[in-house]
Amino acid sequence: MSTAFLSLRDAMARHVRDGMSVALEGFTHLIPFAAGHELIRQRRRGLDLVRLTPDLIYDQMIGIGCATSVSFSWGGNPGVGSLHRLRDAIEHGWPHPIAIDEHSHAGMAARFTAGASGLPFGMLKGYAGTDLVEVNSARIASIACPFTGEELTALPALRPDVAILHAQQADRDGNVLLRGIVGVSREAAAAASTLVVTVEEVVDELDAPMNAFVIPGWQVAA
Repeated sequence: MSTAFLSLRDAMARHVRDGMSVALEGFTHLIPFAAGHELIRQRRRGLDLVRLTPDLIYDQMIGIGCATSVSFSWGGNPGVGSLHRLRDAIEHGWPHPIAIDEHSHAGMAARFTAGASGLPFGMLKGYAGTDLVEVNSARIASIACPFTGEELTALPALRPDVAILHAQQADRDGNVLLRGIVGVSREAAAAASTLVVTVEEVVDELDAPMNAFVIPGWQVAA
């Protein structure tokens, strides 16, 4: 599959439709704000928004009415605190009620990893002693290790319809270079059915150091 080089407007219009599961992933400098704002302009509705930390872009999308559900691990922003539109939707049903699927950071990472690996669920130990099982029993289960009998937590795999990332560069073959802390960008990219990446510049050749995070062009739809 070859990468299509599109305007932001055309990329969102072509690949994101109402009712889809959409993961706008990326850590701090790699949060795809421009893509989120374009989805707001295009008035997308009924989205299941997936992200480790919903942050301000998801708060804006929830407040404008784009989302009907959110799968996440921590709803807030380190600099500004609570997400007020997320709280309004949960506590007051404004602008409309929203369903939540809450996990820990490690749990969401395990779910993305399972989706990227083609597995039906991910496993971890980290939910023991937390209240997450009580508030999200439909999405959190226990499973016994077949080798030791140890009780582990099982979580359903995440396979978004679309993952949207932001990166610094792409080359003309569609290969994408991400610099800095990348969070679960790699796992989200591999777990999604379609990957769209916004970039700051298109270059003739990526100056990628050894062990750099490069997404191959065949994995990128636009």
